[in-house]
Amino acid sequence: MLQKCRKMLRNEKGLTLIELLAVVVILGIIAAIAIPSIGGLIDNSKKDAHVANAQQMASSARLAITGLSDVSGSYNISLDYLQDNDFIETMEDPDGGSYSLGTGADPMNDTTGSYVVVSSGKVTAVKLVNDTRGVQLSTGTPKGPVLIEDLKRQEVRAN
Repeated sequence: MLQKCRKMLRNEKGLTLIELLAVVVILGIIAAIAIPSIGGLIDNSKKDAHVANAQQMASSARLAITGLSDVSGSYNISLDYLQDNDFIETMEDPDGGSYSLGTGADPMNDTTGSYVVVSSGKVTAVKLVNDTRGVQLSTGTPKGPVLIEDLKRQEVRAN
């Protein structure tokens, strides 16, 4: 009996072609499902990083406001102003580029790049843009800033 079992085990040489084909098909199906969902996770994490950078920019603008003598009225604080005056360090763009700083002509009213909107001494909106996309509204030309209370992943849009 023992010899018969050993003989049967020796005759089992490996997988048949059908079994191997079934394994390859199953792995292909799993890869077809997993790869797009992983790509979506990576894109969502980049969008979340843009939103976090916009929130950081708004917080640094709040610090900048405390040092200003006149906080009444409405004005814009550019990312260039915040970086030049050490209210914020240079932010890394999750898409690999760099954030737009604007022209620098009037750093307290520049809307050509990334900026924070201040109204009556309070930060109300932010626009953070790079070469490909950023935190901005989808309407208007140029696209406008997003209200602070509306900062979320859905507000990260292509330029």
